[in-house]
Amino acid sequence: MVSIKTEKDIEAMRPACHHAADTLVMIEPYIKAGITTDDINDLVHEFTIKAGGTPAPLNYHGFPKSVCTSVNHVVCHGIPANKKLNDGDIVNVDVTTIMNGWHGDTSKTISVGAPKIKAEKVVETARKALQLGIAQVRPGATLGDIGHAIQNYVEGERMSVVREYCGHGIGRVFHEDPQVLHYGKPDTGMTLKKGMVFTIEPMINMGKPDLKILSDKWTAVTEDSSLSAQFEHTLCVTDSGVEVMTRLEGRTPF
Repeated sequence: MVSIKTEKDIEAMRPACHHAADTLVMIEPYIKAGITTDDINDLVHEFTIKAGGTPAPLNYHGFPKSVCTSVNHVVCHGIPANKKLNDGDIVNVDVTTIMNGWHGDTSKTISVGAPKIKAEKVVETARKALQLGIAQVRPGATLGDIGHAIQNYVEGERMSVVREYCGHGIGRVFHEDPQVLHYGKPDTGMTLKKGMVFTIEPMINMGKPDLKILSDKWTAVTEDSSLSAQFEHTLCVTDSGVEVMTRLEGRTPF
């Protein structure tokens, strides 16, 4: 069952969403060659706790860290570790903050130093795919409209959309209905209604869409070792369109 949020609920969610967005703004200047993903984790954890929040990933179904850091061919759920980032790497930093019992969820793929041509291409494709998905959101549209807009663009760029993971409803619960697929057909699936709150978070592979899970049972990597990138926002359906709850005007433009 899809939870329809009231105006009061949405207002209560905003601090968590804004803090998650603030966290990405805070962390980006630190993403340089030589930093470890453990360092990123520590910075995110401290920033969240100081603000009175809780990092939702920590101990979620046993996840051991406060943020997901997915480097290069890692699709999602990369576990921070004592591994240094190098010039030319790309890293997705996936942040979810809990404040006053509500969740805010966002992620961004960040280039380390000067991006290589292929890395820049997959990152920009993922960024635009998210924007195109968000542009479909309004009352009366369908989840299939979102998925189709993303899939049609990405495949036109000769890249692929990961099928195993999708966007999701969010609120007091980290992951709830509906599931928001990043592929599909127009005019199919659930019809969007005012008060629905969910994420759109397409994971885009430079090569084929296939992935595998590593022995840690979390880290998903591309099966063909191609690069992968992702961007994510939490949003709500309004009277006439969409509010991107994890976007800070002039600061998080993606």
